[in-house]
Amino acid sequence: MPIVQEPPEKMTFQLSLRRRGISDQAVLRAMEAIPRDVFVEPADRAYAWRDSALGIACGQTISQPFVVAYMTEQLQLQKHHRVLEIGTGSGYQAAILSRLCGHVLSIERYRTLADSARARLEKLGCNNVEVLLGDGFDIPAGAGNFDRIMVTAAMELVPEALTQRLEPGGILIAPVGPHQGTQTLIRLTRTEAGLERKALVDVRFVPALPGIAREL
Repeated sequence: MPIVQEPPEKMTFQLSLRRRGISDQAVLRAMEAIPRDVFVEPADRAYAWRDSALGIACGQTISQPFVVAYMTEQLQLQKHHRVLEIGTGSGYQAAILSRLCGHVLSIERYRTLADSARARLEKLGCNNVEVLLGDGFDIPAGAGNFDRIMVTAAMELVPEALTQRLEPGGILIAPVGPHQGTQTLIRLTRTEAGLERKALVDVRFVPALPGIAREL
């Protein structure tokens, strides 16, 4: 039987993240444990371990590993946390989160993406992730509040309806800025005095759109 040679990028995956400043050991372990190649399109599996975004179904993308690790690290997750993710996409970010917190509710507007992500997550045993077909701008009232919120698509403004879902001391991470062009990753922390805002790094994400997609 021939020996399957792993891509060089996979062998240097963790080193690349460390070199770019990711230092949280729990985040690094989660990134190592979740196979990114499961979450990309079959034609892109040879490129799965490169530090670059890749296209997926419905015109969406799977973020580059550094951005996934960086956003996750900025959430300062603890095992008891309940996390809301807006934009399931392939399910890769939700899988990383599942290793670091108690429960993840991930909302996706495209049925195709929601169904395929749900299947991948179940296959990997990410049993603390719930994938919901829905509108990320209109969270179901019964969903309650969250310790952490991560938005994985560009918002021109973070709606108050979303920040109101943060528990005291809660953290929200979102790319904020124009849909076409560069956004800034923003971290909002709910304090006793209100929302504390910090700009982090410039990023590029696909737009966050309201409603459930009529097709796909």
